[in-house]
Amino acid sequence: MAEGEGITYFLKPEERHKLGRLVLLSRYVVEGNLAGAHRSPLKGASSEFADHKSYTMGDDTKKIDWKVFGRTDRYYIKRYEDETNLRVYLIIDRSGSMGYGAGDVSKYKFACHLAAAIGFVVVRARDSVGLYLYSNKIDYKMTASNSINHLNNMLKGLQGFKATNTTLIADTLHQVAEDIRKRALIVIFSDLFDEPEKVNLALAHFRKENHDVIIFHTVDPTEIDLSFTKGCEFEDMETGESVICDPRTLAKDYQRIFQEFLEKYRSSCKAMNIDYRLVRTDQDVGTFVRAYLEERRRLSR
Repeated sequence: MAEGEGITYFLKPEERHKLGRLVLLSRYVVEGNLAGAHRSPLKGASSEFADHKSYTMGDDTKKIDWKVFGRTDRYYIKRYEDETNLRVYLIIDRSGSMGYGAGDVSKYKFACHLAAAIGFVVVRARDSVGLYLYSNKIDYKMTASNSINHLNNMLKGLQGFKATNTTLIADTLHQVAEDIRKRALIVIFSDLFDEPEKVNLALAHFRKENHDVIIFHTVDPTEIDLSFTKGCEFEDMETGESVICDPRTLAKDYQRIFQEFLEKYRSSCKAMNIDYRLVRTDQDVGTFVRAYLEERRRLSR
């Protein structure tokens, strides 16, 4: 990540140039936006109704819904597809385990970099982005808006946080699901190191609220294969407990157990129609985002 603040801290100029041409699509109807049908506001109003908003001074009186006025005695404006935008919420885990990184980049730093890239794509497409950062509670949040200035301020705030030593992933995701009142596209960045059964119930909470959900399951490569070549002392980054062992004697059983752990999330997300992706911290963020969004665009047709 480059020096600077906000966007310039998380994204290099060449990354911003490449990401600005991409679009993140929702697969469902999300508060007026049809999946795969983000239309430019420069093309004029669509004839397909999306939702209402309260009338404010300066709005076109021709768009007042008089039937609603007759029922409520209040003025509401009809909005159409081209006048609505997708709301995307980036949900980032900063638990202690996210502070781990066998190389130069921790899972938390990688997740923030990836979230910044997704957020940049969203606002460049004139959609809205918001943020929730959590550990054992919601630590920081910003409502969704669709300006570059908003994204820059959001990322400046994110810079002030590091991975902590506590977490309650499932409980806190339930809190986030309760807090987001309008349907949205939810993008979760986490290693999901909690009881899968409890976390999957929290993910189901988002789907119950009709949110479209993407999981970027963020892991360090060494967590997948335990690829250490000599004896190590392993310390739990949340409890401080440690154990000394030779990982080469444990690797085979460890890999089997870890794959079972991943499969619990893969299968559950598939059943809930949640877009699950395993992301390694040794991947190039720009390359990953481009490939992922292109695949999502093809599937949204």
